[in-house]
Amino acid sequence: MRTGTIPRVLGTAAALAALLTTALAAPAVAERSATPDRAPVEAAAPANFTHPGVLVSRPQLDFVRGRVQAGAQPWKSAYDQMMGSKYASLTRTAKPRAVVECGSYSNPNNGCTDEREDAIAAYTLSLAWYITQDSRYAQKAIQIMDAWSAVIKDHTNSNAPLQTGWAGSSWPRAAEIIKYTYSSWPGSGRFGTMLRDVYLPEVTNGSHSNGNWELSMTEAAIGIAVFLEDRAAYDKAVGKFRGRVPAYIYVTADGSLPKVAPGSGLDTRAKVINYWQGQSTFMDGLSQETCRDLTHTGYGLSAISHIAETSRIQGQDLYPEIADRLRHAMGLHAKHQLGAPVPSSLCGGSLKDSLGPVTEVGFNALANRLGYAMTNTQTLTERQRPAGSNNLFVAWETLTHANNPA
Repeated sequence: MRTGTIPRVLGTAAALAALLTTALAAPAVAERSATPDRAPVEAAAPANFTHPGVLVSRPQLDFVRGRVQAGAQPWKSAYDQMMGSKYASLTRTAKPRAVVECGSYSNPNNGCTDEREDAIAAYTLSLAWYITQDSRYAQKAIQIMDAWSAVIKDHTNSNAPLQTGWAGSSWPRAAEIIKYTYSSWPGSGRFGTMLRDVYLPEVTNGSHSNGNWELSMTEAAIGIAVFLEDRAAYDKAVGKFRGRVPAYIYVTADGSLPKVAPGSGLDTRAKVINYWQGQSTFMDGLSQETCRDLTHTGYGLSAISHIAETSRIQGQDLYPEIADRLRHAMGLHAKHQLGAPVPSSLCGGSLKDSLGPVTEVGFNALANRLGYAMTNTQTLTERQRPAGSNNLFVAWETLTHANNPA
């Protein structure tokens, strides 16, 4: 669901037509107090892209390197955790495939884990390069990225969009750091071609599956757009983001039912409730996947934070647009993960699993930069430090974003 906005430049006739349409249109469902808004059409892409600029910027990386060199916590322990992981290994051998086939829950798993973990390894090694300035890490990251860009042609089976979103979120982070901070990467053009031809077409049009799918796909799309300096792809990704976030996190201002994403087909109360895992009582911060489990909810919240962080680095901060939803969502789920009783009105009084290592980016942006009080989120974030990797698309965010002012 997009938050409707009027484009910056709109002719008088078009404006009157838009107002008349809004005034005369009847809601599709009698019970609904909120209906899908129009997609905003103003450009979002920067005139000049900032590099490195996917999830982490050069000033952020400089801050991290300084903290690690000073032995300061929590960055030093987070760095040690990363460097001790399999992803930082200088003996890693990439396992590229021409076709990565991923069924539901990665069954079959023909290259799914290999691709995701090689992408995380490339990102890990790029961080190791920047912090240590040891060229061996940059060269290993390049070796992994070149191995995949020389081989991969397609993703297939039912989980292909999500798999492409996960791997496609990590690849641009690594590529941005290497291309713009290391001396030479002759294969960067071929890597960009891989992102454009193999990854972007799979993720750019989004998904009407559970919301974490489209959010992860959109994260990949915006990161790829930055690396390619593709303004149209960037604008499209921001449009998807603006449509999906209000349809993923409920706030009471939405009315009696959650908003819905454009084109979702959720045009009755029963369909909406079914899509929200059977939940019919709505509260600030509830996610479309809360009653599924906290882990998938964490995927969605993480992708939201990542997209907003990349947009902030690129000069158009999306956090203020989604801050109220994201802070409520992080707070609600953190509170119950910390042990607060779950009321019977919330998922029948029971929540499953945990959010995972996903709160650092959003917490730093909302609490430290924007000044929101987020006691429960802060407690959970600090308790989970150093945050590691979920082995899908999240990695080392205590290191990169804990109290990072840049």
